[in-house]
Amino acid sequence: WCSLGLSSAGLKPKGDSMKKSRWSKLACIVFVICAGAALTSAQTVSTLAIFDITNGADPFAGLVQGADGNFYGTTALGGSNVNCTNGCGTIYKITSAGTLTTLHSFDGTDGSSLQSGLVLAADGNFYGTAYAGGTMGGTACNFDSYVGCGTAFKITPSGALTTLYNFCSQANCADGRNPATSLAQAPNGDLYGTTNFGGANNDGTVFKITPAGTLTTLHSFNQTDGYIPNGALVQAPNGNFYGTTIYGGNNACLGGCGTVFKITPAGALVTVHSFSGSDGIAPVEGLVLASDGNFYGTTNFGGAFNGGTVFKMSPGGKLTSLYSFDEGTYGPYGGLVQGTDGNFYGTTQGSNTVFQITPAGVLTTLFTFNYFDGYEPLDTPVQGTDGNFYATTYQGGDNYGTVFSLTMGLSPFVETNPTSGVVGERVAILGNSLMGATAVRFNGTAAKFKVVSSTEIVTEVPSGASSGKVTVTTPGGTLKSNTAFRLTQ
Repeated sequence: WCSLGLSSAGLKPKGDSMKKSRWSKLACIVFVICAGAALTSAQTVSTLAIFDITNGADPFAGLVQGADGNFYGTTALGGSNVNCTNGCGTIYKITSAGTLTTLHSFDGTDGSSLQSGLVLAADGNFYGTAYAGGTMGGTACNFDSYVGCGTAFKITPSGALTTLYNFCSQANCADGRNPATSLAQAPNGDLYGTTNFGGANNDGTVFKITPAGTLTTLHSFNQTDGYIPNGALVQAPNGNFYGTTIYGGNNACLGGCGTVFKITPAGALVTVHSFSGSDGIAPVEGLVLASDGNFYGTTNFGGAFNGGTVFKMSPGGKLTSLYSFDEGTYGPYGGLVQGTDGNFYGTTQGSNTVFQITPAGVLTTLFTFNYFDGYEPLDTPVQGTDGNFYATTYQGGDNYGTVFSLTMGLSPFVETNPTSGVVGERVAILGNSLMGATAVRFNGTAAKFKVVSSTEIVTEVPSGASSGKVTVTTPGGTLKSNTAFRLTQ
């Protein structure tokens, strides 16, 4: 959008406009903040790492937890390669204690200007996209400092990267260009994502890509059904994917206020909701499917006070505004994560806060950044299996962004990868302190299992299992999965 001159105050620009002027260097100080006025004694915000260009710069997207218990993320700039001004971007690993390791520095040919995070696939590898770079598209996609229209890639936990696809490989970029969102893996192993631009109308696409790199364009947007899809797709129990577009739709905002759409795995798309302004403008990130079966999301602008919103939407498209931010806040740029306490957690861009909101819409500001500990939190937090939340800030710290954690006193849990499957399907259970586990149960049905490490158990869906929580009995107690495992036929 900003690359076409369609900027909006508060929406973080991509591409050349991302080369912002830097303030004079600040002292590199790691803070552990217990903000008494904002947080109770059970709540702590800790700055885990500060980026300094050499180890990355401008972390635009959030984190994902790996099977080893560490967190993996991307930066838009920085790294050791000099092919791009200020670096082409990185992939990094960080422990919950804050030890950061750069796994890969992009060189432009394999991607640059990463805007999205990674997804942990069932094969144990991470998959992602780079907004620019690659070998196709040339100067038509001269975003930031390296030509190329973006890539899709695979990276192992040890850092071996394979380029799977170069966008704009087809004439007129019919296959899409500039992917800006994380991928979502379907039960059959295929990965689904979107591109900001390209396609038949240059309004963006929805695509499917196999782990081997075969890409299929499923849908080309056309303004009326959306423009600039952004935010990772989420798959509902009925098999359809839901997502958002920043602009477009059938309402009267200049360029459209944005949409929520539903698309089948085969590519049949339906606009579920067009924002009108009063219920929000520019849903920059995607949706989260909550435990009550509804979707929850955010908009960067609009609402009762034009500062953005938090909303709830039924699978059928009935939208309820839960909270409207004040004008000037620039609302949430990132999306929401539902914690194991049932509440949602997110961040605001303009007022630099971390907040909690109940399903009923009661919002509590948990923390406000002061630049030294971070500035402009743009991503969606992730809850680690230790119960804490982890996220990044785009700027602040030493000018180039930070990684931080939020402790709310929530208990550890386990999560399954994948979160659904048939009897006999292999399932990885991720958690902490899993050594010595004595039992694994799928909604009460015992399963055979193997303890791989203190953070991973491998099992199979047992005969007689039904949909519900997965439990692991350990010497320290019984851990429950954060979401119900869904048995499919």
